[in-house]
Amino acid sequence: MDPFLPATELALRIREGGLSPVEVVEAFLERIERVNPRVNAYCLVLEEEARKRAREAERAVKEGGKLGPLHGVPIAIKDLTPMRGVRTTFGSRLFEGFIPSKDAAVVERLRRAGAIPLGKTNTPEFGWMGNTVNLLFGATRNPWKLDRTAGGSSGGSAAAVASGMAPFAEGSDGGGSIRIPSSACGVFGLKPTSGLVPMDLMVEVGLGPFGHVSPFMTHGPIARTVRDAALLLSVMVGFHEVDPFSLPPPEEDYARVEEGVKGLRVAYSPNLGYFEVDGRVEKAVGEAAWSFAELGAEVKEATPPLPSKEEIEGAFQTLWVVAFSSYLGDLPPEEKEKLTPEVQALSELGKGISAVEYKRAEMVRGRVWLGMQELFREFDLLLTPTLATLPFPVDQLGPTEINGKEVNPLLGWILTYPFNLTGHPAASVPCGWVEGLPVGMQVVGRRFSERLILRACLSFESLRPWSHRRPPLD
Repeated sequence: MDPFLPATELALRIREGGLSPVEVVEAFLERIERVNPRVNAYCLVLEEEARKRAREAERAVKEGGKLGPLHGVPIAIKDLTPMRGVRTTFGSRLFEGFIPSKDAAVVERLRRAGAIPLGKTNTPEFGWMGNTVNLLFGATRNPWKLDRTAGGSSGGSAAAVASGMAPFAEGSDGGGSIRIPSSACGVFGLKPTSGLVPMDLMVEVGLGPFGHVSPFMTHGPIARTVRDAALLLSVMVGFHEVDPFSLPPPEEDYARVEEGVKGLRVAYSPNLGYFEVDGRVEKAVGEAAWSFAELGAEVKEATPPLPSKEEIEGAFQTLWVVAFSSYLGDLPPEEKEKLTPEVQALSELGKGISAVEYKRAEMVRGRVWLGMQELFREFDLLLTPTLATLPFPVDQLGPTEINGKEVNPLLGWILTYPFNLTGHPAASVPCGWVEGLPVGMQVVGRRFSERLILRACLSFESLRPWSHRRPPLD
């Protein structure tokens, strides 16, 4: 069996009896055994559990039982996302032996839909950065060039999908953590509207539903095709009692996204007004953005009226470091020593931020929201680069300069986090390859416009397909 078959095709062939779930799972486990030692996408492989679930799924098909939309289809789960009875470390030595007693809401829904988890995928400690490296499992490597970053924090999930070790994967995104690795690894990833997918990452370890940054964190799909992502999203959405910010799903069929983009008003912003963008990336994304005109859309260059770079970066950093400090800042010294030095520093930094400073950061967040709303009064979609640079060496936090100009290595190269501040849905779609490395284009829409984003990305995929490409691993 070809491990690069689309998830939608796997689901259909399993339901029709043309493929055995046992055969499918074995093919992916074999692929993981061959490829994962080089890529390090998985930090835990659930071989026996996956085989058991596959046998049960095969029996249900033969007996004519009721089958969910993902019946028998394997999936990768990020190691920030709790799974009942499965070690979940959050990428931290602090939780090296933690075994959750319950599934996260999103895992519960994936299981109910019939998906078979293959294992847990690597993440930086608590998802703190855009490069997937931690002290427990080391670095996840980019399948296209193994000395480069896979992005983060869902780097393990994106690398697993890109390298054929899973047909699709669950990721989570609090600043770009689905879109960054999707861009770096040449796959499709979607951050849904805040609240559309319930978020309960660390409830069992004391970070309750009002304790984390839930209003701008969310789970979402990572896949090789737009249709695969649409299928996965359809299973994830909807209110769940564990998350007070979660919302009822809109009455939309994410599988029906064939209408195209004719007549849509599309804004293209090369840099969101304040990012320094590598010229090679800008060229690839610009060509992709203007190609929407070939599909019948009206494309104009436009940038939302946002606050200054310093204000937006400062606000985002304030909101994040306070979250880290509130949970990790008062750990006993012997526990704090288990954290990476950078996370230790973040947990201390937030202690010096006053309530007034925090509220001012929220006010900046509100201005970012208003700027985006102004743009969306005129346009249906916004296109930008996902990342300002090509995937960098895996041993770096991030680039310190782009085009000879100094940038913040944590935030200065990701054009993703403003849309976590606002809660707008945003996808990263592969739009080109430069020097053998993928480039992603970010597609942003109004809140609850996931179906429109999927429509636009499917149209782009039909014009400039990417899922036939294979990283040089075989």
